[in-house]
Amino acid sequence: MEALAVRLSGLDPYVDGAIRVIVFYDTLMRRRVDLPALVRASAGLAECVAGIRLHGTGRTIRVSPHGTEASTPPAPRSSTAPIILDDEEIGVVWLERPGPANPLDDMLLDRLAIAAASAVERYGPAHTTMADPALVELAISDGSDEAARARALRLLGFAADLPLHVVAVRARLPLDRIGALICPSRPVKAAPLADLGVILATTVDRARFPADVRAGIGAAEGPDRSWHDARTALRFTTARRPVVHHDELGALALLAQVPQDTARDNPDVAAIARIAGTPDDLETLDAYCTTGSLRRAADVLHLHHSSVARRLDQIAKTLGIELTEPTGLLRATVALTAWRLLNG
Repeated sequence: MEALAVRLSGLDPYVDGAIRVIVFYDTLMRRRVDLPALVRASAGLAECVAGIRLHGTGRTIRVSPHGTEASTPPAPRSSTAPIILDDEEIGVVWLERPGPANPLDDMLLDRLAIAAASAVERYGPAHTTMADPALVELAISDGSDEAARARALRLLGFAADLPLHVVAVRARLPLDRIGALICPSRPVKAAPLADLGVILATTVDRARFPADVRAGIGAAEGPDRSWHDARTALRFTTARRPVVHHDELGALALLAQVPQDTARDNPDVAAIARIAGTPDDLETLDAYCTTGSLRRAADVLHLHHSSVARRLDQIAKTLGIELTEPTGLLRATVALTAWRLLNG
């Protein structure tokens, strides 16, 4: 291309300049530069302020011709061009040129827009953990069509071939801190959505969740399915089991589909509700159902096994369930889980 530019340089000053602009941006794209570098190079080439804005995130970059962030208030845009990706306008680029426009401004912006679309597709628009909630919702909603979901994921920085887990979180800690802990190698994005926190991550290290965080993890089976499963898993979390992966639930996940009235009217669930007002009894039953052993439950509770045995005898009478029998233990475990789902 450079050789062709030299041969044509004597034909027409505009053609010469246009070819040099094309070569300039082809070089930047070959070097795989990111959005800030593109805007910086464009401002230097145009010798005026250049800018870019992505609609999905609202991210705006303005750079002076000296290569620094433009500190002056935005001037009227002398020329603009849309950034098109998959036949959709995802942003806009512009120049803030005082005085008459340069004949090559339109060519420059066209090439900048093409290069920006390529950079967004490759890198995503931001390098921070927190993301635009609307974009995250579009990526995980079961009402999104696949084309819109793919564009949202690309704008969030996730390549199409990467596995993606969605995590539903209840926590007082900042979501960006949690996201950086559980997926330190990135990419990871987070956003609040309704009353939950949402984390999208390519890998999830469940051992790195901070204390006092409840989290449900969905499998990497598509963001919409993963989000559904993550919310289901979150409902099964407890103080003793604060992080639950949906895959671990197995048939227990079916309990989340039982209508609330049906579960509430079940005699075993109603019996659990009667002991729920006594925290010690509820904790003892939970420890016993979790461990399946009186002695292991005593270890968890830091009590003598005889004390736990006395508690369990009283709980069994209240529930009307023989807890020492396998069937009775199963009934109590299912009833306790169903009661938690009702009150979670």
